[in-house]
Amino acid sequence: MSAPALLGAKRAMMKSLIGRLAGPSLRTRVLWLVLAALVLVGLAGWFAINRIIDSLTLQFGTMIAERQVQYDRYRGMAALSREISLAEALSRSPVMVDWFADEQNPERMARGLAEMEHYRRSFTDQSVFLVVNASGNYYFNDAQNSFGADPYSYTLEPSLQRDAWYYATRERREGCHLNVNVDEVLRLTKVWINCLVNRGGEVLGMVGTGLDLTDFIREVVDLPQPGVDSIFVDQGGAVQAHRDASLVDFRSITKDIAEKTTVFSLVDTLEDMALLRAMMNGAMEAPNQIRTATLTMGGMPKLVGVGYLDHIGWYNITVMDLDAIIDRRIFLPVGLAAIAILLAVGLALSWIFRIAVLDRLAKVEGGLVALREGRRAVMKPDRSADEIGRLSRTLIEMSDTITDARLSLESQVRERTEQLQSLVNLDALTKIDNRRGFEEKFIVNRRREDDASRINGLMLIDVDNFKAVNDTAGHSAGDQVVIEVARRLKASLRRVDVCARWGGDEFIVLVRDCSPQGLSQIANALTDMMRQMPVVLSDGERLAVTISIGAVLVLVEDSLELATEMADAALYRAKEEGRDRVVLFEREMAMGQDADDDATDDRTVAQAIDSEAV
Repeated sequence: MSAPALLGAKRAMMKSLIGRLAGPSLRTRVLWLVLAALVLVGLAGWFAINRIIDSLTLQFGTMIAERQVQYDRYRGMAALSREISLAEALSRSPVMVDWFADEQNPERMARGLAEMEHYRRSFTDQSVFLVVNASGNYYFNDAQNSFGADPYSYTLEPSLQRDAWYYATRERREGCHLNVNVDEVLRLTKVWINCLVNRGGEVLGMVGTGLDLTDFIREVVDLPQPGVDSIFVDQGGAVQAHRDASLVDFRSITKDIAEKTTVFSLVDTLEDMALLRAMMNGAMEAPNQIRTATLTMGGMPKLVGVGYLDHIGWYNITVMDLDAIIDRRIFLPVGLAAIAILLAVGLALSWIFRIAVLDRLAKVEGGLVALREGRRAVMKPDRSADEIGRLSRTLIEMSDTITDARLSLESQVRERTEQLQSLVNLDALTKIDNRRGFEEKFIVNRRREDDASRINGLMLIDVDNFKAVNDTAGHSAGDQVVIEVARRLKASLRRVDVCARWGGDEFIVLVRDCSPQGLSQIANALTDMMRQMPVVLSDGERLAVTISIGAVLVLVEDSLELATEMADAALYRAKEEGRDRVVLFEREMAMGQDADDDATDDRTVAQAIDSEAV
């Protein structure tokens, strides 16, 4: 066949094929319609799957961000809250207030330096500093006790930039404030906790401690997770802690806003800056809630979570790269499977696709929503071996893990809160109740009284000549005497009675359900016990210690203030009459107490005294 004839045959075959495809045949039209429908549905399905994947990724990333912010906040508070509480307690110490008011008084200075050393050993960093406002003198001692002999370091000058941190903090008048700063004299870079010492609105000075910035960043900020950056900023947005130390804004408290290195400089657009500021304001208004949003940082969209550490006035900001955390390729088989099913079954089997894929994905999404709302994902495990089944089972396992972790974290936070509450009500030296703890137990006991005729006894106990003990044997011996007196009092009383340190060398005891004779016998037994048993110090020295007691019977309608005033009047009289004695405040009262109650009180005291002697 010649070439022209061959070319003509090929053209004829092509025309025939095109005619069959484009002809009026119903099969052809259905084929084209099915193909067009499958293409449209395939495109729509692909778009829908991508939207679902984006939604799941965002929801899952948001939940991770919220948990990460809560975790960062817990770690940050765990590292700082105890130090701040101790610094606050030191700033309110009567010893420090008295010394700061009269710095050159030798006796006050000695007590103040002893108080400073006592708190230094309690701080995690075992460092402490003091600034006396009147003189500008700066005292400091570190964990090595390098300045124990003479903690005076230097005198602050308002004209020096290095000392501007103190004067800027002093303008705030009260409270504790954190500042990341380099002490140029001591050559230390720390997260400094600065607590103002205030009396009657007058700033007397400042006390505080510091945490090593490198250690703080390593323990709290430098997270091992890829794609997660944790940043701590102050209320102005100045960066206080970041894994990149070059972004930390040192001495931010002394700078104008234009000079600070803020977290807003990490955001690309003005709109995102405003959104970040709004998130920070919202977190401050509701500290228990986490604010999340997607912001553009470094030209890339980042999921940002913001929490507020209300106790220290910082924000913890978590920046997450979702592409680094969640590999979107894990969702690719789901999309391909959906498209394959669409191509295989067509429009007639679309409902199978809905049951086989979309409904199952809806269950997964429902589980994710439940997880985001803090509820355990209640869903039956998908036993299928495909990607959705594995994703479903992984979600259930993840839900259980996150829920268990959340419950564990809540338990730890609750235990920590209970421990802190216990520390607030306990005297640090004697480990018995302090004034606050006694007041709470007095109120609780008052509420439990179910008999208006029931009478309690209250004793104010003072160690005789305690100042002489401190002056002759030293403050350490005085502390040992106070500890031993507290131990004996607690051991000599019943479990239902309450013993607390009222302040200094003064104790208070609430004796439940007693008569005048029983209260007098208990008080006299306590004075006899102290008189007969000297206190043995750590160096073996034996000190003869006596106590004076002012006692009063407390009626149900008596307030604690009234009861302590009566007991204090009786104690004053006991001191005037020569100390080492008991004085019962005289008040007119009709008492109908059985002899059995007196005998019970006598037996209780005798048993307590005998056990103490053993």
